[in-house]
Amino acid sequence: MRHVLPPRRIPRLIRRAPPSRPVGAKGAVAPARLSDLILALLAVALIGGLALMAAAALMARAVAP
Repeated sequence: MRHVLPPRRIPRLIRRAPPSRPVGAKGAVAPARLSDLILALLAVALIGGLALMAAAALMARAVAP
């Protein structure tokens, strides 16, 4: 028993075009929205504030007798 595709299906599979992508989609990054930028700025400010508090606590601990 032979397991082959019928002869008329093979050319159809070969000729099938690959799915089309929009131009520039390869490696393209979606533009950032303003809300994303605001959230990123708030996250950076929060991390910076925590770092400053940790530094202040370490300095106060080092100065205390």
